[in-house]
Amino acid sequence: MLIIHRYIFKELFPPLLVNLLFLTAIFLMTRMLQITKLIVNYNVSLAKIGLILVYSIPHFLVFVLPMSVMLAILLTLMRMSSENEIIALKSSGVSIYRLLPPIIVFAVAGFLATLFMTIYGMPRSKLAIAQLTYTMLTTNTEVGLKARTFNNRFQKVTLYVNEVDLHDKTMRDIFIEDRRNAKAVSTIVAPYGHFVKDRKGNTVRLRLYKGMINQVNRAKRSANTIYFNTYDVSLDMTQVAQADRYSRRDPYEMTLAELRAYVVEMKNEPQKYHEALIALHEKFSIPSACLALGILAIPLGIELKSRRRSAGLGMGMLIFILYYVMLTAGQVFGEMGVVPPAIGLWIPNVIVGFGGLVMLQRAAKEKPTYLDSLMRWAGGVTKRAAEMWLHYTPYRR
Repeated sequence: MLIIHRYIFKELFPPLLVNLLFLTAIFLMTRMLQITKLIVNYNVSLAKIGLILVYSIPHFLVFVLPMSVMLAILLTLMRMSSENEIIALKSSGVSIYRLLPPIIVFAVAGFLATLFMTIYGMPRSKLAIAQLTYTMLTTNTEVGLKARTFNNRFQKVTLYVNEVDLHDKTMRDIFIEDRRNAKAVSTIVAPYGHFVKDRKGNTVRLRLYKGMINQVNRAKRSANTIYFNTYDVSLDMTQVAQADRYSRRDPYEMTLAELRAYVVEMKNEPQKYHEALIALHEKFSIPSACLALGILAIPLGIELKSRRRSAGLGMGMLIFILYYVMLTAGQVFGEMGVVPPAIGLWIPNVIVGFGGLVMLQRAAKEKPTYLDSLMRWAGGVTKRAAEMWLHYTPYRR
């Protein structure tokens, strides 16, 4: 049995590596539009683009690893079944249960690798991307400045820009509320302006043209209006560099200890509390998908012995899409408070794992696994879950 276990374990790695490379490449391609924009419009160097891609990999691997583990098990067992290796082992008195140890070890290794990514890799990578983004912001302030949005990146200053010309970096229809002087709040309006590159410390200058300044002094109950041809506004970047530890950091950027402390702190704010709980449970529920999906892949791989490998790929993708739709629905309902976040995020693993155990038991006893019925049921569940997700998505923050 040790020879058989080694053989199965070695056979699992080639499809795993192929799936990891292929799926990671697909996920990285989703960043191409953003990367092209950074290169063409903001002249971001290729070195920084490469760092963005490297830092993005842990986030992608959180989803790619469970999918790759499932596909590797499914395709390996399909190949062994189609070449009658499973039948040969059964005729020698080896049951399906005795083939499980290397597959379980493989799935547990995938679970540990994904757990490492959720607890350590993803927070570090997201924080590194945030720091790299800040570096780009300090050298090219237009990066990340959203038009038709109230931007609060600068300390005690709210900036609204109706349009940003990507060619000459000119901003049009600018509105600024300056609250740095508590005694006299200033409102600045200008038809156009641009950032001046001569930075000093953590300060950048925004040069405005042909606008006006309205100042209101509540203590003196007075108001002044000043018209100008050229006016420079100094903007402090300290808030961007040294944001508040919790309110400015995304829960997915926090370490496990920070996230637990954040959950306790946000108990009086239901929306943030639910979001934090979802982020906390995702660190463990998504890695556990390696085990649930891996168990389900065993009877499916044996059942699909007479079908083509493309059928196995399609089956694997369909199962993962079903799992992801259930996970997304659990996130939506958890954020809304319809169900506890723990239930919403763990129920997909329970459903997939329980279904895999039932099918595995039937396959071991040479009973039909009702795969066709399962596929029809999965299609119906996927359709209903997608409809529910589309219905509740507008209510998400």
